[in-house]
Amino acid sequence: MQVDNKLLDDLARVAGGAIGALTGLRGEVEAQVRQQFERILSQMDVVSREEFEAAREVAVKARTEQEDLAERVTSLEALVATLVAERELAHGVPGPKRSARSHVSAETPVDPQAS
Repeated sequence: MQVDNKLLDDLARVAGGAIGALTGLRGEVEAQVRQQFERILSQMDVVSREEFEAAREVAVKARTEQEDLAERVTSLEALVATLVAERELAHGVPGPKRSARSHVSAETPVDPQAS
């Protein structure tokens, strides 16, 4: 019986040592994998989360400003159209023939070789 207990104690110590060694090995493998992964990421053209969030905020702000400016342009175009119509009614003078957005009148043909 005494021999069995000693044998079991030895087996328990060996198993405990093996588990400790495996735990240490696991930590080393994780560290090596993490280091290799960081090395690969640093060689790639990848941005950090902070840089991505900063660029995203800039893009959101630019889009908001662009939408606000588009609304202002639309309201200014409506105001110009109203003023031109009022001028035509008051003075009998026709407004401009072409829209403010186009630089080429529909009446004049475009010669591509003239450039």
